Amino acid sequence: MAQLPTFQQESLWLQALTHRSYINEHSEARGDNERLEFLGDAILAFLVGELIYRNYPHLAEAELTRLRSNLVEERQLARVGAELGLGDLMRLGKGAIKDGGRSNRALLCDTFEAVIGAYYLDSGIEAVKLFVMPLFEAIAEQLMLPTLSNNSTVSLIDAKNRFQQWALANFGTNPEYEIISEAGPPHAREFTAVVRLKGDIYGTGIGHRKQEATKAAAEAALKSVGE
Repeated sequence: MAQLPTFQQESLWLQALTHRSYINEHSEARGDNERLEFLGDAILAFLVGELIYRNYPHLAEAELTRLRSNLVEERQLARVGAELGLGDLMRLGKGAIKDGGRSNRALLCDTFEAVIGAYYLDSGIEAVKLFVMPLFEAIAEQLMLPTLSNNSTVSLIDAKNRFQQWALANFGTNPEYEIISEAGPPHAREFTAVVRLKGDIYGTGIGHRKQEATKAAAEAALKSVGE
């Protein structure tokens, strides 16, 4: 079973676990993990991109892009964070805990990204790579099994790309996505997105991240046109 890395700097480790709801209730805390989350997101995208580039030389650019997206999406990172025990370790405010924050997918994902960012600052990119690669090699293999067994790459083409292809084929134009509303507390934000073609709405989607919401909108649009 995978284990969390050991930090040299305890302050970075604690900051990676600290949600802003905790800061609001504990003035002695030094800072939340939002900037570390930003850094970790970028590092994960780079390392996972390198991993699949080397491991799957037969995949084209679009297929690599989709596989990377699947590997670093919120649901996947939240599952990894939960398996590493981050749910029990996150420093959350009382309100966030009461609202189920320890099992909240968005919070688990964000905290895992923050841990990656903090570990990079603590120990460098090679240490992060040694931690990340085994985790995501196994996940990539699981995601690729249906594709390899069917000798097809259809499962790697995401809903947004598929709807774009449909739009170009039928209207000669790209779909446009828009976030039309945001709701919920900071630790459980919910976004609503729509996708339009020539001004008409073809699909609506909801997600805890803007990317999730637009993806859901594309999926709804595909259903609406029978794809």
